[in-house]
Amino acid sequence: MSSSPVPSRSAPKNPIVMIPARMASTRLPNKPLADIHGDPMIVHVWRRAMEAAAGPVVVACAEEAIAEAVTAAGGTAVLTDPAHASGSDRIFEALSAVDPEGRHDAVVNLQGDLPTLDPALVQAVLRPLAAGPADIATLVVQISEAEERRNPNVVKAAVGFSQGASIARALYFSRCPVPWDPRDQGGDGPSQPLYHHIGIYAYRRAALERFVALPPSPLELREKLEQLRALEAGMRIDVARVDTLPLGVDTPADLERARALLTPARG
Repeated sequence: MSSSPVPSRSAPKNPIVMIPARMASTRLPNKPLADIHGDPMIVHVWRRAMEAAAGPVVVACAEEAIAEAVTAAGGTAVLTDPAHASGSDRIFEALSAVDPEGRHDAVVNLQGDLPTLDPALVQAVLRPLAAGPADIATLVVQISEAEERRNPNVVKAAVGFSQGASIARALYFSRCPVPWDPRDQGGDGPSQPLYHHIGIYAYRRAALERFVALPPSPLELREKLEQLRALEAGMRIDVARVDTLPLGVDTPADLERARALLTPARG
């Protein structure tokens, strides 16, 4: 009986970083072009990605204005269909345009609203692909604020790290506090760690192609978490634990925080 070929699980040799960006945002209109000390936010994100030196960086744009801002700063931008439902769909279209030969064997999906990003996180998200058989890699950081444990806007990853390990397999993602901790219900004993999911991904090239071809899944629609589509389809997601939580800019208050964090040093 014949079997399907097993996709490669070797360490990526030629990754590329893709940044999806679109103007539509209900809480912060025209978010990618929001000014931070004279430069659009998307340019700051592009610069952080370039500083990571993980591979070439391409901004996958839904609108011409974003492309113009990126190219004016010296970056590479690709216009994509504004109707894409997700960033994953957007980067796949852009990837197909800039690399039709399939030279890049891994793709980092970096959100376009992380202007204060530590560039080391771009390298960190590739580590699980180099270390094992994962299809997709992502990042987590241990939750330190009690309020975040029950905040549905803080996505949690159900993952168990063995002693001394910083990479492990993700079993589920939820807006609920998972896995169960008796202390959250007033029980005894030391509190167990929960992990805040950071929405930066690295896909093997074949995994991204498979993922964007899948229909939305029941758990994805229920939790409104795209990564559950991959888990329901039997794809493996591994996570790397990091110590830095990047600031995602979603509101005017977030934008002011980013401006404060990126205040130019005065001589």
